[in-house]
Amino acid sequence: MRDNQDQIAVSGAPSPALDDTPARLRFRDDAPFESPIAPLADFLAGGNFAAVRIEPGEDARELVPHFDRLKLVEIAFPKFRDGRGYSSAAVLRQAGFTGEIRAAGDVLVDQIGFMRRVGFDSFAPNKPLDPKVVKATLDRYPYVYMKAADGKVPVWALRHG
Repeated sequence: MRDNQDQIAVSGAPSPALDDTPARLRFRDDAPFESPIAPLADFLAGGNFAAVRIEPGEDARELVPHFDRLKLVEIAFPKFRDGRGYSSAAVLRQAGFTGEIRAAGDVLVDQIGFMRRVGFDSFAPNKPLDPKVVKATLDRYPYVYMKAADGKVPVWALRHG
């Protein structure tokens, strides 16, 4: 019999403290955005922020009308097994957000490739990641099987046009 330990840990886990330091791993050519990051409620209340943090369970679609003033959306991962942040990043990219999307918190190296596919382009993991391992992880599979936010051409399209 399986207990509910995973669900309790995910839903009850505190998010990492807001950390305005730049991402430790970044896949963008523009200058890093270095400014205070507001919780979603403060951002939506009309604060003068260009960066916002989304916690698990918060709706990323609330940011769509504010894309013109947003430069960074940081998405919290209090536990690696809580995948709601993937959906938030995908929603933002599908809605046309071109700014930086950062994964912050319990981010593991084996998640980086999947996170890149849905639209994350910077990372602030709780524990530092070895750059050589990150590169090897991202280079492991040169082909993808479906379209995603990263714009990679699926292998079937390479074969059949």
